[in-house]
Order: sequence, then C-alpha cells, then structure tokens
Amino acid sequence: MLSGDTIFQIFLIFQFCLGVIGNSSLIMLYIYTFFFRPHFKKLIDSVFMHLTIVNMSTIMFTVIKDIMFSFRVPNFLDDVGCKAVLFSFRVSRGLSICTTSVLSTFQVITITPSNSKLASWLKSRLSMWIFSSLLCSWLINLLIYGYMLDLVIAKTNTSHISHGYSHGYCQNKRDGGHNSGWFFSLIITHDLFYVAVMMWASLYMVIFLYRHRKTAQHLHSPSLFSQPSPERKATHSILSLVSCFVLTYWLNNSITLYGFYRKEKIPGLEALDTILTTSYPTICPFFLMKNNKVILQFTSSFSVLRMTCFQSSLHD
Repeated sequence: MLSGDTIFQIFLIFQFCLGVIGNSSLIMLYIYTFFFRPHFKKLIDSVFMHLTIVNMSTIMFTVIKDIMFSFRVPNFLDDVGCKAVLFSFRVSRGLSICTTSVLSTFQVITITPSNSKLASWLKSRLSMWIFSSLLCSWLINLLIYGYMLDLVIAKTNTSHISHGYSHGYCQNKRDGGHNSGWFFSLIITHDLFYVAVMMWASLYMVIFLYRHRKTAQHLHSPSLFSQPSPERKATHSILSLVSCFVLTYWLNNSITLYGFYRKEKIPGLEALDTILTTSYPTICPFFLMKNNKVILQFTSSFSVLRMTCFQSSLHD
C-alpha cells in the first residue's frame, strides 16, 4: 500500500506535467493563431496569453522546488535561490490574480450595451486600457515583492521559527517576524482588492445573463438562448474561471494564514497549500481551450473527416 508521502509525490508530478502540457500547448496555440490565423485573433487573446504565461511561471516556480523537497533532496535552495524562486513565484501569482481581474472587467465592458457614453468611451479605448492595466500590475507586484527579498532565507539544520513563513527549503528571518507580518497583511490587502473586482464583475455578468434569458423568454424565442453567441460563451468561460479562482484562493489563503500564525508547522498543511496554490494555474488552460476558435475548427474538421471515413467504409 502506498504511503501518504508517495501519493503526494505522484500527485505533484502529475499536476506538474498536466499544468506544463496544458499551458505550453495553449501558448503555442496563441502563437500559431497570431502568425498563421490572424483573422481569428481577438483583443482578449492577448489577456489570455498573458494569463497563460504567468500561470506557467507559477507552476514552474512552485512545483519544482516542492517535488525536490518531497524527495528530500538536501540543500536544493540556498539563500539566493530562496529569494529568486519565491520572488518569481509571488510575482507570477500576483500577476495571475491581476490578469484574471482584468479579464473579468474586460468581459463586463464587452457585454455592456453601448447606449451610455461611458460604455462607448471604454470600448473605444479597450486596447489602451488593457495594456495600461497589465503594465501597472507588473509594476505593483515587482514593487511589493521586491521588499520580500530581504525577509527570506534558506532553512538550516539549526533554524527554528515560532511563527511566520516557513515552507520547504525557505523561511523568513528570525528577526523579521514583525515586518513579515506587516508584509503579509499588505499582500492580503492587494489580493483582496483584485478579488473584490472579480466578484463585482462576476455578479454583473450573472445579472446580465439572467436578464438576457428573461428577455428571450418574454419574446417567446427560446432559440435566442439555445444558440449562445460567442460573447455569451466567453462570459460563461470567464465566470467559470473566476469561480475556480475565488474558491481556490479562499481555501489557499485560509490554510496559509493558519500556518503563518501557528507556532508548530504541520507538514500536511504545506502539502495541501502547494496543491491549492497550483490548482488554478493547472486547470485554467483547459477552460480557455474550451471556446478557442482554432480548436473548435480543428475538432469540427476532424469530426467531418471521421464521418466521411465512416460513410466510405459502409459503402465498401
């Protein structure tokens, strides 16, 4: 019978392979679309590609060190390694939160009727707004997590820490407990702002879809809703993405907060924290592939080819 450690190792490797394959496939798909199918290219694809890249980085900088730690590889990260890996991971995760928020807000602006001057003005400047938002996200996350570089060190055999950050090969400094607590509060405040934007945008999209359904029923035209438009399909996909993110975010941060202020660290919590941290980046590309036009065209062509071959075999 497999032990808990072995099951965790297998799950980590499986999650790593699934996340890397899913995200790298989606990145190649966007590159293919940009260069060879430009007529399929949409403005929202640039946001999707940015989200895919940062999710890929989150998986790489989280799971590799945790796989090494689960196999008890000694001294895999030193002080510099801890600072570099954790800084890259936190920036990537922060950008994932910001990009998902930008994505949900983008969809709200897209589906909002252009009757009002504000909606019309925002739609005419969407490309500039997206670029500015993502650039600000980069600057904000680099500034916030640049402060973290001085707080993190590698664990040693003599290291002991009563509370604060401690995970795998790394921990916060002994004399940085108070500062790291303040820093952790800053991170939570930053994340909560973007999560609040996501939840507001999701609520708006749900209300919009509900009203649209009511309108279709009132007109006695169920076909209006039975054949969803591309915008409605994209709205459903983004709602699924945001729901997945919010669920894993709250679970992940509840466990992180509990472990942060607990004097004795629990190895099982670290394992669960790793799984939850990388759940959204792993699942995300498969949500994004669902309504991709290139994939839908390929599957449609494959279905036609398969049906043609089947009919030919029947005639033979």
